[in-house]
Amino acid sequence: MAELTRQDREEINWQGIEDLLKSRFSNLEGRMQAERFSAGYSNLTYKVRFDNWQAVLRRPPFGEIPPKAHDMQREYKLLQKIHPVFPLAPEPYLYSEDPGLMDKHFYLMEAKEGYVIDEEIPPSYENILNIRQTISESVIDSLVELHSINLENNNLLSLGKPEGFLERQVNGWIKRYNRSKTDDIEGVTELEEWLLGNIPSSPPPTIVHNDFKLNNMMFSLQNPGEVTGVFDWELCTIGDPLTDLGASLAYWTEPGDPETGLTSITRERGFYSRKEMLDLYAKKSGRDLSAIDFYLAYSFYKNAAILQQIYYRWKNGSIQDDRFSDLNVGIANLMKKSEEARNKMLV
Repeated sequence: MAELTRQDREEINWQGIEDLLKSRFSNLEGRMQAERFSAGYSNLTYKVRFDNWQAVLRRPPFGEIPPKAHDMQREYKLLQKIHPVFPLAPEPYLYSEDPGLMDKHFYLMEAKEGYVIDEEIPPSYENILNIRQTISESVIDSLVELHSINLENNNLLSLGKPEGFLERQVNGWIKRYNRSKTDDIEGVTELEEWLLGNIPSSPPPTIVHNDFKLNNMMFSLQNPGEVTGVFDWELCTIGDPLTDLGASLAYWTEPGDPETGLTSITRERGFYSRKEMLDLYAKKSGRDLSAIDFYLAYSFYKNAAILQQIYYRWKNGSIQDDRFSDLNVGIANLMKKSEEARNKMLV
């Protein structure tokens, strides 16, 4: 957690948000306090606390954003449907697009309790035997659980359009990358042609989180084998579950991986390798992973495209944050990882 920045204080009407919450929720005690979660390049999240109640506020980043990106209303409505069948998703509390409160729409949701593991193991975990292995297995267990939810029995088929999902995703991310392109990277055109020409047949559709990764999860304060929360549901839909698996492993860095701008503690010894994660998912889900090289190649390309959109906004001055000044290095390295996956060099 971090203190509010000057921009947070100047562009968000915190007193108005306190008044809104007190009008919606009875018996809130004390004055509201707000802190900012420090991690992340994308949406902004804040912990808001009263003496007897707390919640998490989530909003898009400041400044210009791509069309249809950072859709808080969609995420709020998704959580209304997903939380009852997958309680690791936070319960949504309220949605607002009141310009008197801030420049963009936002929502509030349940505050989960636990650790988000990003760049270090929590000190209270360090003496637990096989802690890194346990965390690795918990990630796969949670992903398999999400992908096992019966769509029809839980009235979730309306969440997306699974027919043609993978093809739309590949085409869409290639277009987004090229719309925000700033530098020429050798081999990218050939990689894009390969992706478009080798789209595999998808397995039966499931819920797809679309950003399932270690630092979008929360683990029990006492037991790293217990996941207490999964966050960032903005992109959730119905589609090909192997895109979730590929995305998770594209974020799952290994020892020796080059700098990508996407830090992960999983590069430490003791965490499962990508190959071990794949084998565990195959065993627990029963799904055929024979085309996983495509999904990994696509996922590394997609991560490069996500960073490219951010880098484009930094370079044209619409956002000002020194963290983004060398994202071009990470983008090039991610494209290289995509090429390695294409050539079956990763698993």
